[in-house]
Amino acid sequence: MRVEQAEVVITGAGPSGAVAAGLLRKQGHQVLVLEKETFPRFSIGESLLPQTMTYIEEAGMLQDVVEAGFQYKNGASFSWRGKTTEFDFRDKFTEGWGTTYQVQRGRFDKVLADAAQRMGADVRYRHEVTAVDVSGPPKLTIRSDTGELYQVETKLILDASGFARLLPRLLELERPSAFPVRQAYFTHVEDRIAAKGTFDRNKIRVAVHPEHQDVWYWVIPFSDGRCSLGVVAEAAFLDRYPGDEMTKLKTLVNEDPNLRELLANAVWDTPARTLRGYASNVKHLCARGYALLGNAGEFLDPVFSSGVTIALTSASLAAKCAHRELSGQTVNWEAEFAEPLRKGVDSFRAFVEAWYAGSFQKIIFHPAPQPEIRRMICSILAGYAWDTKNPYVAEPKRRLSVLEQVCAQA
Repeated sequence: MRVEQAEVVITGAGPSGAVAAGLLRKQGHQVLVLEKETFPRFSIGESLLPQTMTYIEEAGMLQDVVEAGFQYKNGASFSWRGKTTEFDFRDKFTEGWGTTYQVQRGRFDKVLADAAQRMGADVRYRHEVTAVDVSGPPKLTIRSDTGELYQVETKLILDASGFARLLPRLLELERPSAFPVRQAYFTHVEDRIAAKGTFDRNKIRVAVHPEHQDVWYWVIPFSDGRCSLGVVAEAAFLDRYPGDEMTKLKTLVNEDPNLRELLANAVWDTPARTLRGYASNVKHLCARGYALLGNAGEFLDPVFSSGVTIALTSASLAAKCAHRELSGQTVNWEAEFAEPLRKGVDSFRAFVEAWYAGSFQKIIFHPAPQPEIRRMICSILAGYAWDTKNPYVAEPKRRLSVLEQVCAQA
């Protein structure tokens, strides 16, 4: 069997893999990216957060993204029982980017992967990793696009395989998530939303079901008159509805009067898809010879669109550690990669838990919010979940609990 050498192997050419590749190429490292599929390919998670722009810019890919013509985004809109509240990400507690994009992920992911390739990364599509050995220097067995088996010996593996969770599967690292089993039904539609009205295409719309506070919808407008549309609930709740994915999604959308009116003229021209039991966790995020990036390590929930932000944060942290290690320095991956990454993930987790408990809705729909606290919350909704100067990052559970009580008494 043919054996190749690579300084760093990245499994997966999605956002975390492409950005990690770009960052490492800027440092002069040899990078091999192995992608099982062919790009562009469909992927969910189209509403980016402003924090991601920091890493895209850091990786040298900002111009590629800006020139792609994606839908501008400056905030988030929440609706429930006829009430609407908006967050403008430019008016936030944390300094940094306040705008970003809403993207068709198939095209967005290819833009980033092409940029990594332009920067000198060896990106191989339809190359599937079939086995990994990390008992010594990392070695991968790969099936090429022609069916040939070959091996690659490397100094480091960065697993950016997303929901495929390559290393967690092959190395038995998976651990059950503490979240209930939730499910999403989603599709893309030609939305035909009237240009005039209260709907702002520069913001994601998150709608809460009028009768079930833990059931919610997303509407993510794109620049071409289409949008991503989905619903999320516990799997057991969705199982009560008859029909296929599209039938269930349409039924649930019609249960919300505002969405029913908003999408009255929509053309449902794309088959609906489903994702079930997506929350995941692992025994550890790194060990000798490898690290897990993005969804390969942990995925919380789509409600605050944190997935790509966590993925790119992990790519940035991992690239810094990898560069130092490959330069001959001693790196404590747990202290310098895993622990910092988890701090932001835990901040997002507190907000996700508050959302499904219904307490976050009480906070954001309060009729007289305190402006400075609102800016602190806005920072986290914009992706700045690692800014420990923000009290709602430093101690999110306690702060949210106190704020809920204050809102309930007002």
